[in-house]
Amino acid sequence: MHTPLCGHAIGAPIEYARFARGKGFDMITFTCHIPMDWDAFGQTGIRMRLDQLDQYRDLIHETAEQMKPEGLEVLCGIEAEVYPDEAHMEPMDKILTGYQWDFVLGSLHAHCRSYIEWLKKHKVKDDKMIADCYFRHLIDGVYSGRYDSMSHPDVIRTYGVVDHFIPEEHEDVIRDFLAAIVEQGICMEVNTSGLNKGAYEVHPDPLILDWASKLGVKLTMGSDSHRPDSIGQHFDWIQPLLRKKGFTELYYFRDRKRHEIDMPDAM
Repeated sequence: MHTPLCGHAIGAPIEYARFARGKGFDMITFTCHIPMDWDAFGQTGIRMRLDQLDQYRDLIHETAEQMKPEGLEVLCGIEAEVYPDEAHMEPMDKILTGYQWDFVLGSLHAHCRSYIEWLKKHKVKDDKMIADCYFRHLIDGVYSGRYDSMSHPDVIRTYGVVDHFIPEEHEDVIRDFLAAIVEQGICMEVNTSGLNKGAYEVHPDPLILDWASKLGVKLTMGSDSHRPDSIGQHFDWIQPLLRKKGFTELYYFRDRKRHEIDMPDAM
């Protein structure tokens, strides 16, 4: 979940926390967008500035202290970027290693100008090439060792980056991505916000979840909340679906260490 510091979320962290507790959660993790030094990653309205990073951490830690008596654990994570040019990753890496985080998500926001410009520079034009390239870069992200879980892993289908995304047409590279996750011992995020936009389908697509289940991919789960009342959105539908697909556990991270819980039947 996010905070107003990213510029496109509403509600103070304590509002998210109180809403979550009211829905029966006993733990939540904030993962606001990490600052990036190049404005092509989107600055105004997309992510906090570097000089706001300490404010973000203070807000989450203050919320955690306030919610302890109410039985809600509040963890501090960050949503980091995946990008093919390592030179642009160096400032981000200083943030990842210079602070203590509970959880680091890895996201390739293909609709950001940074990635659109990379595609143009390398003459990646048609939908199939773009989607295949996107998943290859996610694979590189998995092997980078930066991330605990790869978030909204088929967000390439959203925001008009490609006109059509059919998982079967990219099965080989998607299976390579899933196999890399298993090999590296990290997780893949099930992100329920996909049900609110684009193809109105969960991230990742149910077919990708079938492949992931057979390969033994471990899942984290998030609602990508940008407002308090979206916490836990669609969990009551998605959790039974995941059980039907063979997933029996979910995972969360505290101090970058993975912990297992039983897959709930529903919230």
